[in-house]
Amino acid sequence: MKKIKKAVFPVAGLGTRFLPATKASPKEMLPVVDKPLIQYAAEEAVDAGIKQLIFVIGRTKNAIIDHFDSSPELERELIDKKKNNLLNSVKSIVPNNVDCVFVRQNIPAGLGHAVHCARHIVNDEPFAVILADDLIKSKKSCLKQMTDIYSREQSPLIAIQKINKKDSDKYGIIEYGDKHNNLYDIKSIIEKPKPAKAKSNLGVVGRYVLPPSIFNNIASSKPGVGKEIQLTDAIEKLILEQRVLGYEFEGTRFDCGSKIGYLQATTEYALEHSEVRKEYKSYLKKLKI
Repeated sequence: MKKIKKAVFPVAGLGTRFLPATKASPKEMLPVVDKPLIQYAAEEAVDAGIKQLIFVIGRTKNAIIDHFDSSPELERELIDKKKNNLLNSVKSIVPNNVDCVFVRQNIPAGLGHAVHCARHIVNDEPFAVILADDLIKSKKSCLKQMTDIYSREQSPLIAIQKINKKDSDKYGIIEYGDKHNNLYDIKSIIEKPKPAKAKSNLGVVGRYVLPPSIFNNIASSKPGVGKEIQLTDAIEKLILEQRVLGYEFEGTRFDCGSKIGYLQATTEYALEHSEVRKEYKSYLKKLKI
């Protein structure tokens, strides 16, 4: 029985929906209260037992490398000023038993291409893919839910959620056969179909557990929607080779690649943050919106 020990974070996108904020700063470094999106994603992976975090970065994403690196000068200053809580928060961004690896995606050629850039690091192992844009708030982390299911089923797994069908052209949409509780046997998957051509109202969310054979499928894929190498197209080939499951996860997903999703996430997390929740709740009440 194989366990998932590696996770790929495709973080080379240009973040155009947040321009001009993302002109020089990675969208994955946008903070939700006091932690950047990419840290939430990394923490979710660590919680699921991941031991190697593989970041596929672009030319303007060096801030992500710096965030996961040590900062001796900052740590020394926090020690001198006896700010132990802040020191611990900085030093615990990545646990000592977890490795960070960075690989460059030279051109923005799509999610499939980004995942393929990690091929020689993943090697012949099943692995997870996490999109930091999708911030998922849940009692048990989404990826932990999925790795637990993978341990039982030993089948590729894709996170899905019910969407409004009019928004189907923003998602990969699955067609399914058998369904058991929150697990769906996927018959087909199409990237961003028009609502009239969507086979269901179940859209793919940015969490995947995939076999290493997906890399061959990506390598043989031609540019698809947006003239990019789509991960969805490689998964469609995978469905012909083996059972692929869709998992309707437990939790609330915020699309932090959109302005409204980002603002919703900030509000929800602020209302649960021990340091600011009381004042923030009071502030919201004063607004009387």
